[in-house]
Amino acid sequence: MFSKAVAGGYAIPAYNFNNLEQLQSIITACVETRSPVIIQVSNGARNYANETMLRFMATGAVQMAKEMGVDLPIVLHLDHGNSFELCKSCIDSGFSSVMIDGSHLPFDENVALTRQVVEYAHQFDVSVEGELGVLAGIEDDVVAEESTYTQPEEVEEFVKKTGVDSLAISIGTSHGAYKFKLKEGESVPPLRFDILAECEKRIPGFPIVLHGASSVLQKYVKLIKQYGGNMDGAVGVPEEQLRKAAASAVCKINIDSDGRLAMTAKVREFLANNPEEFDPRKFLGAGRSELIDLIKHKNEAVLGSAGKV
Repeated sequence: MFSKAVAGGYAIPAYNFNNLEQLQSIITACVETRSPVIIQVSNGARNYANETMLRFMATGAVQMAKEMGVDLPIVLHLDHGNSFELCKSCIDSGFSSVMIDGSHLPFDENVALTRQVVEYAHQFDVSVEGELGVLAGIEDDVVAEESTYTQPEEVEEFVKKTGVDSLAISIGTSHGAYKFKLKEGESVPPLRFDILAECEKRIPGFPIVLHGASSVLQKYVKLIKQYGGNMDGAVGVPEEQLRKAAASAVCKINIDSDGRLAMTAKVREFLANNPEEFDPRKFLGAGRSELIDLIKHKNEAVLGSAGKV
């Protein structure tokens, strides 16, 4: 998947899921746009939905895509694994890919931990994503006050010493729905494409990953506020910047918050307009429909992955 994406100038979408409706949306949208997909679960998702349940949901998703008439390339990936033990558990339960996030550690300790996971994973033909640089923001158990940009001079050594299959870097994206603290009239700071270009130069053709790449579409922020929510200050990465990144060395882009916002906005809207309804299928179904539309838009207009199956 990565080699095709690098050669084709697009990025594989990596969507997080925690429940049935999110997973149905991801598969439906990717089948309809004929896009390969990485379905991601965090440690928080495993704790919420139960690790056995999630594994069988992923197996069902593969079969669902086949029954919809498309042999969709699907990867089940651990997002932000924080220990060897967690990565091993996911590998042992059938994941096709894991991320070990040692980015908060000193360089040598990050290398050692990542290498430990790689050595175990590669015995089972499981790919491993590492990370250099720290993203600010909050995503489940991952919390950082400030970003630390990836140092391009470290990437070659890190990849060589660890044997990782892909590398997440920090060029200005961040986790969550509140990615930037902007004053009145300020614009979102541009991504550091100079760092991306230098990393690409040092590890040519190597799969690079962007985390924290939700755009926090303002139509959802407005809907949530209109129907009783509070999303003051929520802002994300402009989609045109992500499209530019996807056309270069970035071949995997992670999107989580945008999906949460889309579902929350439509659930709030539905319940406000239908106060007599109490069937979860009705309001979750409204959120699911909106999430399908959002993912189709991302695949077609942002990531460039539509039609790549």
